[in-house]
Amino acid sequence: MRIRVARPDDAPTVVALRAMVYPYLVRGVESTRKMITEPPPEDGWAAFVAEVDTQVVGWVSAQRPGWTSTPGFGDIALLHVHPEHRRRGIGTALLTAATEHLTPLGVRQVRGWAQPDALPFARRHGFQPSRELRYSALSLDPAPALPDPPPGVRLRPIAELDPYLLYQANAAASVAEPSDVPIDAVSYASWQYDVWENLGLDKAASTAVEVDGEVAAFSLVKRDGDRMWSDYTGTIPAYRGRGLARLAKTAALHRAAAGGVRVAYTSNDEANAPMLAINARLGYRAVAAQWSCLAELT
Repeated sequence: MRIRVARPDDAPTVVALRAMVYPYLVRGVESTRKMITEPPPEDGWAAFVAEVDTQVVGWVSAQRPGWTSTPGFGDIALLHVHPEHRRRGIGTALLTAATEHLTPLGVRQVRGWAQPDALPFARRHGFQPSRELRYSALSLDPAPALPDPPPGVRLRPIAELDPYLLYQANAAASVAEPSDVPIDAVSYASWQYDVWENLGLDKAASTAVEVDGEVAAFSLVKRDGDRMWSDYTGTIPAYRGRGLARLAKTAALHRAAAGGVRVAYTSNDEANAPMLAINARLGYRAVAAQWSCLAELT
């Protein structure tokens, strides 16, 4: 077994492995290749793979995220190992690579993620479960009908928008998002990388709701073939309670289905009752769960 830094040509194998372990996640080969080739700005991002006999059997990424004002906070994402290679120390070796990357960056508290059956592994390594995340799926056959917006409200594909206006709405909506740390420091450069310039972003299906010319709500779609991920749906605080998030998401799902998407996936913190209620009304069904887990680095 060998742990090494991920390379761009690992992307097809990494995506195939992720589809096996996390079939409800959506990220294509080219967007994965770009992420490895051109890492996110500002965040000290790195990714590592585990090899056995030259075959990639594990992955982990780690970063000091720039989207929170919390000092010394780090993220370890998607640590996973091929089912046939588990219980051989590969997960521990990947975790060690991730924490050794984060420590020189000044990270003192780190968050990882664990499926329910991996919680014992997390606890053995000093991570304590914090928040539960629900993954849900929706068949788009039949597709949701395109809703009629109320007077004074306009539905627009985000391709027609100034991206900075969408960024401002995204930043304003994210502040109240349930999380282990506040999402309150997203820079425009980081948002452009993660959202606007993401190769999977479907700008024709992703939909904004305008009220009197202001972006009041939006729903972002990232796509790989006939599968999509509802990346984020939000409403800025001044316009909440009017049903605009549901309007935006319904329109985005309708447009994605018209473009050939057949199944939609999303995730929500179990404390996010408003968004869970919207998804339930749209017909989403729970398919998996994960827990955020926190640990202190010494």
